[in-house]
Amino acid sequence: MASRAAAAIAVLALVCAAVHSSEGQLSPNFHAATCPDLEHIVEFHVAETFRRDVGVAPALIRILFHDCFPQGCDASVLLKGAGSELNEVPNQTLRPVALDLIERIRAAVHSACGPTVSCADITVLATRDSLVEAGGPRFDVSLGRRDALAPASSALVGLLPAPFFDVPTLIASFSNRSLDVADLVSLSGAHTFGVAHCPAFEDRFKPVFDTNPAIDSKFATSLRNKCAGDNPAGTLTQNLDVRTPDAFDNKYYFDLIARQGLFKSDQGLIDHPTTKRMATRFSLNQGAFFEQFARSMTKMSNMDLLTGNKGEIRNNCAAPNRRVQDIETATTGDEGIAADM
Repeated sequence: MASRAAAAIAVLALVCAAVHSSEGQLSPNFHAATCPDLEHIVEFHVAETFRRDVGVAPALIRILFHDCFPQGCDASVLLKGAGSELNEVPNQTLRPVALDLIERIRAAVHSACGPTVSCADITVLATRDSLVEAGGPRFDVSLGRRDALAPASSALVGLLPAPFFDVPTLIASFSNRSLDVADLVSLSGAHTFGVAHCPAFEDRFKPVFDTNPAIDSKFATSLRNKCAGDNPAGTLTQNLDVRTPDAFDNKYYFDLIARQGLFKSDQGLIDHPTTKRMATRFSLNQGAFFEQFARSMTKMSNMDLLTGNKGEIRNNCAAPNRRVQDIETATTGDEGIAADM
């Protein structure tokens, strides 16, 4: 674990020394003329899915973070096939229901407006709307992103913060993506809903927890009991927030104060002097948390973008256009495309 943290920092220092924001080329009204119903279409499909599965909201936030952090918000994480980011360990538990929702929205938008809106823009809009559905803040979104032609490398995906990172490693990781301590503490608050798989937090209950001040002993026992037994596929899960697991609120920070943070990276925020004051403030003031979270989401969603003539507008979020065209040439009809995805 320590070697991975060191490797991540080394790669960050080499390839992510600065973030090249393209905010100046974006606009909230970028698609107003070519797709005036865009936001209504996205909102409808997100609300419809959320009514059936509230877990789609944390799933979308996780997809957006895993897309933006390695090389920018370019929908590269949505690509499927050999060498895709979805095959990398941090992304293997991204929820198919959220990935499918993004593609379903893409199909509806392109049906209404033609291929004018990128999967990257749709991902950001869908994430924002799902956050609102779950009771969270609405963050500002500018549009005009374009889609990557290829997935990010394994080295870049390896830059994603790991659940076992300590606070200094987290601060360095975020800093090298031009995200500050306020971004770290607030974006970690996305763990106020959703679930995690047992292998991601086994370090929290496998040590001698009854003498470990970093975790409540009863909470550690409950985690050990939940994850005990035969679980070869690592499919057992635990709510990230034990108080209000389906709502976006500030109860995550209550969990940290009670030493019930699920990940080491979570619990450390309330213990480290650099982050403790802000984490405590967010536990006392949900409005302050929401305000900073919205600001940090906007900041993150504008990192390292493809705009103008860079990238493309994908005709299928799971494949670059060249690959889709190759499939269409080799097969007949949509069934061939679906079979390859």
